[in-house]
Amino acid sequence: MRWLVGWSSIAASFGTVGAVGNGGEGRTVHPVGSQLLWGDPDPLWAVGDWRPDEIRVIGVATPEGAPTARLAVLGCCGATDEQLRVGLLAARGGAMRHLTAWPGSYTAVVQIGRRITVAGDLAGARPVFHTPWANGTAFATAALPLADLIEAQLDIGHLAALLACPETPEALGDGTPYVGVKRVPPGHALILREGSREITGYEAVASLAVAAPQADPVHAVEGVRDALVEAVRARLTAPRHAPEGRPPDPGPVPGMGPADRRAARGGPVAGIGADLSGGSASATLALLASGLPGLPGTLLGHGTGAGERLLAVTFNDLTTRGDEEELERARVIAANPRLHHVVVAAGEEALPYASLETGALTDEPAPSLVLAERHRRRLSAGSADHLVGHGARQVLDAHPARLADLLMDRRRRHLLRPVAALTKAEGPTAHSLFVPLTVYRAARRLARTSYRTGLESAAGLLPDANRYAPDLATPADASLAALAWSRPGPAARWLTGEALAEVSVRLQEAAIRPASVQRPGEARARAALARGAADHRILEQAAEIRSQRLHAPFLDNQVVRAARALPESLRVQPGARAAILRRVLSGAGIHDLPPGWGTPSQATSTAVTRTGLRIALPDLMALFDAPLLADAGLVEARVVRKALRAASEGEPLPLDGLADLASTELWLRRLLARRGTCWTGTAAPRQRAVAGGVIPARRTLQP
Repeated sequence: MRWLVGWSSIAASFGTVGAVGNGGEGRTVHPVGSQLLWGDPDPLWAVGDWRPDEIRVIGVATPEGAPTARLAVLGCCGATDEQLRVGLLAARGGAMRHLTAWPGSYTAVVQIGRRITVAGDLAGARPVFHTPWANGTAFATAALPLADLIEAQLDIGHLAALLACPETPEALGDGTPYVGVKRVPPGHALILREGSREITGYEAVASLAVAAPQADPVHAVEGVRDALVEAVRARLTAPRHAPEGRPPDPGPVPGMGPADRRAARGGPVAGIGADLSGGSASATLALLASGLPGLPGTLLGHGTGAGERLLAVTFNDLTTRGDEEELERARVIAANPRLHHVVVAAGEEALPYASLETGALTDEPAPSLVLAERHRRRLSAGSADHLVGHGARQVLDAHPARLADLLMDRRRRHLLRPVAALTKAEGPTAHSLFVPLTVYRAARRLARTSYRTGLESAAGLLPDANRYAPDLATPADASLAALAWSRPGPAARWLTGEALAEVSVRLQEAAIRPASVQRPGEARARAALARGAADHRILEQAAEIRSQRLHAPFLDNQVVRAARALPESLRVQPGARAAILRRVLSGAGIHDLPPGWGTPSQATSTAVTRTGLRIALPDLMALFDAPLLADAGLVEARVVRKALRAASEGEPLPLDGLADLASTELWLRRLLARRGTCWTGTAAPRQRAVAGGVIPARRTLQP
């Protein structure tokens, strides 16, 4: 795990706690295994196995007596040193948006005198956290180190909201699973001045009174293409890294090739690679990276390097036959001579819920914890720099609530194709005849529902979520359930009444607070993107392989901005994501794609999850024999065990909700089994986060 941490305080002495004990004497504290980027009076550290090229610190010459001006960029950033200097000069004048406009995925920290600005990203894959500490404010890109710093307890109310309404920012607020540690919302920056803090947005807010001018679809798709090309180029032009500390190859093994032996040793290969699942997102990145023109030193201006081939990794699940079409499409794409194709075959050992007893402690809980072993087996066959298509669905697809936005703009005719697609997906039944009218009424109701009324209605229905949880068996049912300002998450039906009532209070309080309200479709889409980006961030930590970096270009700022410029009428069309990416590839000179490219495979994913649940049922029953979630008052162990048994037998229950419960329980157990803290020094905290390893009593918590 890699993170940066620093603080701003009234005192102008480096690394001190201030007047705490010992007659007010200052006492030093610093993170374990840290690299100091700058010191007095407001220090900044980089912690973890950062590569040398991932840490860049730029300073500009200032007149004598002028405030110090310096910029630290951590991560993969495609800006040149000169562009960083220009961005620093712009930041001195208050133009923070310049710090977020470069290709890549990174965190930017600017210090102008005693003013510190830390910019988060638009998606939420690189969040910023902060907490009051030592007469000032400490900040970091991970919540757990700050929880250690202040010896925080668990915030059970936040965990309840995370399970009940995972895609409702109003329920989650700016909290984290740790009491006292707050999160900066996506698209915002944290500004510190001698300990005081301010959170401000750096993106323009669209008006609700006047519809924004619709961008030309052709130019909008070209913007997405240019942003994706620059995002991939930023990864290709970065220095290559060979894995460190990898054990030697044991030599020929019967039935195993060099790639199989390397994967068995658990280390990535040097160079750059990408996922190749046969789907639209990962295939787009693989094809762009393998044939991106114009890179210096490449043969005929093509390829990832001078004679270098892109390593394309395809995961083949031997427990199901439902992904044979995707596997065949991947083979057709991998026929490209600039691709080196590796197929990773795995059986029951790589199903969801496999190897729950092993795994690293992550910063926060996320559903990806139950899939960590599955992803780790695939990524271990990848490269030191590996491209993944995570985030494409949330960035490019249209959330069903965007149908209400179209009605608000009086664009009713654009509802015809998506409603017809839902009717077709419903099948030739009597119920399908009423789908168009039902969807139109729901979209019109949402368009006419105010933000406050929508949240208050959701708060009123939430306590009965375990009784009236919607059945999302068909695409039409899922779309109807999504046409609301807020809806319960899939795990809400198994939470206790007390937990649901507390989350309901959170929603009621959020409804009466002033807020910069967006259109319902736009707001729901941004919340879904933040949820997906947070899950990707936790997946990076849970499936982390030493010396490997995962790159998700679809979550980069410039790609998110370009995708937001796509007109809603284009987004809501059936198959919009595949059509957009097909045009992106066509604009990059790639035209030959296999038949069926871009076909969704949700049914296969559901079947694999159910198979993994059935095989891992004994371990899951043991996990929920005496769960910590029950000790916290969030669930009843008997109810969860009954649901697990029913789902393994094929009953149509929301599998995502069970994954949320299992992931949260796993995370709690790993957190309480943890030893040591992230800090050292004479004033280092004597206890870790969740001091004493005790779950707080439910009755003492407030929403």
